[in-house]
Amino acid sequence: MSAAVATYGQQAPAFTQYSAAYMFVNAGYAGMGEGICVSALARQQWAGFKDAEGNKVSPQDFLINADAPVKVIHGGVGGAIIQDKLGFETNVAIRLAYAYHLRISAGTLGMGVGVNLINRNIDFSKFHPVQPNDPVLLSAKEGAMMFDGNIGFFFRGNSNYYVGLSATNILESKGKNLSTSGTTIRYQTDRTFYLMAGYSFVFPNHPRFEIIPSLLIQSDIVSTQYNVSAVVNYNSKFWGGVNYRYQESIGFMAGVYFKQFRFGYSYDISTLSMGIPGSHEITLSYCFKIKVDKNKTKYKNTRFL
Repeated sequence: MSAAVATYGQQAPAFTQYSAAYMFVNAGYAGMGEGICVSALARQQWAGFKDAEGNKVSPQDFLINADAPVKVIHGGVGGAIIQDKLGFETNVAIRLAYAYHLRISAGTLGMGVGVNLINRNIDFSKFHPVQPNDPVLLSAKEGAMMFDGNIGFFFRGNSNYYVGLSATNILESKGKNLSTSGTTIRYQTDRTFYLMAGYSFVFPNHPRFEIIPSLLIQSDIVSTQYNVSAVVNYNSKFWGGVNYRYQESIGFMAGVYFKQFRFGYSYDISTLSMGIPGSHEITLSYCFKIKVDKNKTKYKNTRFL
C-alpha cells in the first residue's frame, strides 16, 4: 500500500510599488526611515479574472507595514500584516522584526531578524474534480498555522543610494498533515530571497526634479522575478514612473504628496498574453518624523521612493 503526498506552497506576492513593501520583505529595513512610518498597500492582480465556473480567482493582497527607530536598542522595530488571496487559498500572516543599526563612515547598515506567524487556508469544497466524488480530493475548508523566520540586511549610503539583501521563511516550515484516502496534504512556507537597490539623483540645473531608478529581484529558486523601475519626483508634490517586470508586465505609476502623506496608484499591463486583464495597485504612506541621533548624516527616506 502506498500513499501520495501533495505539498501546497504559494509564491510570495509581488508588488509594482515595491518600495512601500520593504518593511515586509527585509527585516534589516526596520527603523531606517525618518520616524514612525506606516504604509498600506492593496493589489488586485488580473482584475476580473475568472475560472471556467465563473469564480473570481484573481490574486489579491492587502498589506500594512509599520516601523520606527528606537535609540535605546540601537536600531529599529517593525511589523507587518498581510492577507494574500489566490483562487480558493487565503493566507494571513503577521511579521515582526528588529534591526540593529551599525553606523559607519559610508552610511548605515541595518541587520535584522524577524518572525512570521502564518495562517494558511484552502477551501477544497470549491474544487471540481474530473471524476465526481473523487476520494483523493478533500471536500471542506482546511488550514494550518505555521511559524517561520526572516533575516535581512539593508545598507543606506550617505550618497543617496541603498542596497538590501534578505530572505523570508528561511525555515520552510511545514503545517499539519491532512490525510484522505491514501493521500497526504501538507502545507509549507516558501523560502524567498530578495535583492534590492536604488539611487536618488537630483538634476543640478533643475533641483525640483529628482529621478530614482531602482531594482528588485525576487526568487524562490524555482522561479525568479526581475523588476526595474524609474520614478520621477517633482518639487516634492507629484511623482510618476514606470516598472518593468521581466517577461510579465509593464506598470505605470503616479501619485501625490500632501504634507507627510504619500498616495500612489499603479496599473500593470500584462506582456504574457493579450487576454490577461490588467492589475491595479494603491498605496498610502505616512511618516511622523521624530528626532533621533543621525550623527549629522543626511539621506533620502526610501519609504517615499
